[in-house]
Amino acid sequence: MASGVKPRVKVPKSASAGEAIVIKTLISHPMESGQRKDGDGNPIPRSIINRFTCEFNGQAVIDITMEPAISTNPYFEFEATVPEAGEFAFTWYDDDGSVYNDNKAITV
Repeated sequence: MASGVKPRVKVPKSASAGEAIVIKTLISHPMESGQRKDGDGNPIPRSIINRFTCEFNGQAVIDITMEPAISTNPYFEFEATVPEAGEFAFTWYDDDGSVYNDNKAITV
């Protein structure tokens, strides 16, 4: 895992079957677009989180493709319907091949 990159996820600990819950995610990441130059005039290589996914018990909930213009430390808030107890799996994919994961269980 790259230095300083840290995912954070907020999911309610429990919900009623069929309830729509709010999920909040944030990943600390510099999100370098590749368009800037360093102090010596050399291009700073592109380094962004290019994709974010969330699954619940193996079923896709959300799949987001990110472009270089996205802000530093991308934050996503979305709703998901909880049909049963289980686990959310969150995955962030970095340009450099790194993959960052977090899992959160929920009871019904």
